[in-house]
Amino acid sequence: MNKAYQDSMTIVREYGKPDAFVTMTCSPTWEEIIENIPDGQNAQDCPNIAARVWQLKLGAERKDLEEGVLGRVHARIYVVKFQKRGLPHAHILVILAEEDKPRTRQIIDKMVSTELPDKEKNPQLYETVTTCMIHGPCGAAYPNAVCMKDGKCTKGFPKPLSEVTKGNVAGYPVYRRRRRAARVVLINGKEYDNETINQWVVPYNPYLSQKYNCHINVEVCTAITAVKYIYKYVYKGSDKAVITMEAVRGEGNQTQIEPNEILRFLNARYISPVEACMRLLDSSVQRQNACHYTAYDSFGERTGGHVSFQRRSG
Repeated sequence: MNKAYQDSMTIVREYGKPDAFVTMTCSPTWEEIIENIPDGQNAQDCPNIAARVWQLKLGAERKDLEEGVLGRVHARIYVVKFQKRGLPHAHILVILAEEDKPRTRQIIDKMVSTELPDKEKNPQLYETVTTCMIHGPCGAAYPNAVCMKDGKCTKGFPKPLSEVTKGNVAGYPVYRRRRRAARVVLINGKEYDNETINQWVVPYNPYLSQKYNCHINVEVCTAITAVKYIYKYVYKGSDKAVITMEAVRGEGNQTQIEPNEILRFLNARYISPVEACMRLLDSSVQRQNACHYTAYDSFGERTGGHVSFQRRSG
């Protein structure tokens, strides 16, 4: 992972900082998964099917990005991450051509939406956004929400309302989130104020969300300060599990832990069933689409690399 991080930073030096940060999460309700698992089971029970469908969906999304859904692509880096409790997700960093870089609010609004779509005009997109792209609810009214820490949402919700996209905060723009008509709207069994519902919408690209019907978060990166954070985040490595080993002795039907034995802790790598299947299928979990070579000194240490202008398919 450290080498991959260095390779990716070499690409940044050649092509510039990432312009878009895309996170795509495998959905257990995809038709391709539901239609191929036995009755009474779910995606977690059939990791081989989930892994194959995920691989195909991720490949299709990467192709969409290469074909210019967000703009003409100069370079792309992606990393697949696995969670202990669920299905895989991918972080994709996209570096766009100069003419397509999101430097104006018009380009940003075309690339990213943070507003609830019209239910009458586009019911399919409305269903996807309300199912997959609404955060919370959290805040003072929901202090026990999983995202709450010290009385605040760790994800920064609810976001401020804004009539226009403007500026940037910590490397991200303040997206357009307009006020809606005042009434109560029911989403995922929870009541929201329709007037301020856009404060809870996770940034998304309408085309990608409608096509893939899953959680696809699309963020615009506007400051160089976000680069290293993003790359360190996507290359932080696998989940870990701490295992405690204790000496145990039994007397009859009773089991007693030896009180004087030293506890041994193993900080072990955790591999989920879907990750195991993907590795058995020889699926790539990280790749950069810009070619480069790595130079080593006489002691075998990496001394740097050079990015060529030949592209490699991801």
